[in-house]
Amino acid sequence: MPVRSLKLTNIVKTFGQVEVLKGVDLDVEEGEFVVFVGPSGCGKSTLMRIIAGLETQTSGSVEIAGRNVDALVPSKRGIAMVFQSYALYPHLTVAGNMTLALKEEGVGKAEREARVEKAAGLLQLSALLARRPAELSGGQRQRVAIGRAIVREPALFLFDEPLSNLDAALRVNTRLEIAKLHRTLGGTMVYVTHDQIEAMTLADKIVVLNGGRIEQIGRPIDLYNRPDNIFVAGFIGSPKMNFLTGPLAERASAATIGIRPEHLRIDPAGEWAGVVRHVEHLGSDSYLYVVLTEGPEVTVRIPDQTEIGLDDAVRLTPMPGRIHRFGKDDRVLRD
Repeated sequence: MPVRSLKLTNIVKTFGQVEVLKGVDLDVEEGEFVVFVGPSGCGKSTLMRIIAGLETQTSGSVEIAGRNVDALVPSKRGIAMVFQSYALYPHLTVAGNMTLALKEEGVGKAEREARVEKAAGLLQLSALLARRPAELSGGQRQRVAIGRAIVREPALFLFDEPLSNLDAALRVNTRLEIAKLHRTLGGTMVYVTHDQIEAMTLADKIVVLNGGRIEQIGRPIDLYNRPDNIFVAGFIGSPKMNFLTGPLAERASAATIGIRPEHLRIDPAGEWAGVVRHVEHLGSDSYLYVVLTEGPEVTVRIPDQTEIGLDDAVRLTPMPGRIHRFGKDDRVLRD
């Protein structure tokens, strides 16, 4: 049986009269990379803080590595956390920042140095250990924050929107480094983000949160291919799924139908007719924004360049088996 690194049982959190978390249950197995994703205010950061011990749940329980930690302070929970802000001490060197928690835990000097050397090698920080945070770039500071977590050898790594302060290029590079780090360490990681691209590219398992509840849990590709409801279907995938009601949905025996931009193709004999309102040329891809005769505006992704232009009339055909059907309750209708 796999070892369970984290177990959440019926986690409820209220602030005054506001119920932020409404009964969250989750199992995370050893070595998994689990991402909490959802819009602002969905409860993902509050849930992370409860796991870390920075916030106390109103009811429910948290187990880490098989033991209940509800009564334990963060430093005794066997976790290490990487925050959105780097939270580095400016007067300490890179090595000093990475070893501070180990000193407080009473880890011996030789062991501290060995752990720092190993983590610095993994994160390409070996040449920077004598520098102070002011002498580092944003990406280097974030790697130091990650290194500070690694040296603690925790049962559970917690990442709270760690890439939010980085520019676009650094976000991609650091995301790749975190993915490589997970493969190298094999540690259990729980990661919070509002960015569904980060979730799709990093996670073994995604937890989609909305309004304090879990909407769906699953592998990224499963959530993409088989969303349980309109919320998940619209949140996972970029550009987002097109949703249509009215005659086109009625003919498919649904209250709403969904189709992803990449699953619509230009077809002179296509059933759906429309006019191009806008075109985006991205080189490798083109996006057409088409106002349908029988429906709303839809986005069409063409995996190439195109000569189709503004105000052109086009006809579209959904790819076979790619239409998602939803009922009046917004839940998917399975065949």
